[in-house]
Amino acid sequence: MSEINRYQVTDDLNQLLAILPPTIGNQLQERQNLEQLVELVMDLGRLPEARYFQATTYLDHPPITQADLDHTVAQIGNFGGDNRAGIERTLHRISAMRNRQGKIIGLTCRVGRAIYGTVNLIRDLVETGKSMLLLGRPGMGKTTALREIARVLADDLGKRVVIIDTSNEIAGDGDVPHPAIGRARRMQVAKPEFQHQVMIEAVENHMPDVIVIDEIGTELEALAARTIAERGVQLVGTAHGNQLANLIKNPTLSDLIGGIESVTLGDEEMRRRGLPQKSILERRADPTFTMAIEMTERYRWVIHQDVAETIDLLLRGKEFAYQVRSLNQDGVLQITEQTPPVEVVKNSAPKGWRASGRIMPVHGESSNGFANHGKSLNGFQPSPEPNSEYLRLFLHGISPSLVEDAIALQDLPVLITKSLEQADVLLTIRSEVRSQSKVRHLADRYQIPIESVKTPTLANVNRTLRRILQMDQPEHLLTYSADLKSEFKSDLTMFAYGDAEDAGEALEEARVAVEQYVLAKGQVVELLPRPAHIRKVQHQLADFYKLYSDSLGVDPNRRLRIYPPGTYPPGSYPSESL
Repeated sequence: MSEINRYQVTDDLNQLLAILPPTIGNQLQERQNLEQLVELVMDLGRLPEARYFQATTYLDHPPITQADLDHTVAQIGNFGGDNRAGIERTLHRISAMRNRQGKIIGLTCRVGRAIYGTVNLIRDLVETGKSMLLLGRPGMGKTTALREIARVLADDLGKRVVIIDTSNEIAGDGDVPHPAIGRARRMQVAKPEFQHQVMIEAVENHMPDVIVIDEIGTELEALAARTIAERGVQLVGTAHGNQLANLIKNPTLSDLIGGIESVTLGDEEMRRRGLPQKSILERRADPTFTMAIEMTERYRWVIHQDVAETIDLLLRGKEFAYQVRSLNQDGVLQITEQTPPVEVVKNSAPKGWRASGRIMPVHGESSNGFANHGKSLNGFQPSPEPNSEYLRLFLHGISPSLVEDAIALQDLPVLITKSLEQADVLLTIRSEVRSQSKVRHLADRYQIPIESVKTPTLANVNRTLRRILQMDQPEHLLTYSADLKSEFKSDLTMFAYGDAEDAGEALEEARVAVEQYVLAKGQVVELLPRPAHIRKVQHQLADFYKLYSDSLGVDPNRRLRIYPPGTYPPGSYPSESL
């Protein structure tokens, strides 16, 4: 919050009223709210229309005649290629509408005002020397702010400022610029289509520190702006559009924010990023403008101090931080920081699985092949978080939907978070840990341990999560009886902790099939093809649940089939067949 901002307004309104037909000028002069007048519209055969900031009214005047239009046109300068003209030494703008023969049949007389003090909203940003883009719909005061910024840069900061004034709207009509731009210099543009050429000419011939451009609207102008920025010149410009997101969808102006292109990722890169598709949108280059200001209201502006970061987050569909600056009714500047919430994908895991503290890595050998010995793999100990009820997991190269299925399989107390700062463990695939330094860099930077799976399958992810949660003890893998436990405990231990990861996956596959389909739904289930020694333990698992199972097919496609309770294939009886 800062001190009260006081504004001084200069509009030279009497000179605009003087060029209008006398009856119209007198009516406007008699009104008490001239300071709110935005523009006057005169269309042939219609009543004159006065538009104010908050309302629109029709004047008590006969419909506009051709003589009324000719009277006004005769007192102003020549119309340019953009059908705009002005009054010399003022900021007013008169725009013409023509019929198919080129005859003027309508006029829009826009009131031009120099408002001293509007730059106070962003004065600190202007002084940084960074390029700045102003966005907003027509009438939000973009040109007024541009004019004030040019004056502050030239007079208060002593910089060499050149204004590219295509329609003479920034510095007024005539050869002598309006005092509102201070010591800044103005280059006029003969035709709007030559604006990009004058922009380059200004840099090459006049050694400016700052280039000020109004209404960047073509691809050539956007390209010229990039050329200027790459030469180290500060840019201050405006473009039509309510938000930065509008420029992403505008192929003509997208280069102002770095350009947007479609990129097709390889399979490995897609898995590393955890994306569901290969084709994504990415920023092609650095933005032309470092900062962007969205003028949502006349005295309420949204500030993006890092356009590159904002665009990257927009393309990923994520929320981003921004700043809101506004003036209250007393003219006091208020600054509000808006930060995105931490995104967490929740599941239905029960709370209270631990009393306090973040997850502690399991002692002994980890799935990465490194000993933990009570510390994370990168040598850091997670900091305590007393109110945490879940293991927070950050995924790198593993599909979130796969991990969500693994969590739901046994209702594990695990959350998937998109913030490394909030994560307890970084989970990735083993090949990434061995070949990619980025994973270790992230772990070291955020001081979290790395856990990995050899291949991203449901069983592997589920088993890794159980081990991280210290639930992966041999006696917890299955709730079998003491007699059966002693009969094949060695096999279970080998599958749980040995190198035969496929065997452990096969055992988990059989258990899930029995519990979720054979017992719960009464379905006959066929498992994936396995070697004979692995099918043996799968048969033992079926026997424990008192279910009939048999093997069918020919190696290497021989597989196990498990039947619901009390059912058997025709002509068979309970027996085990490998």
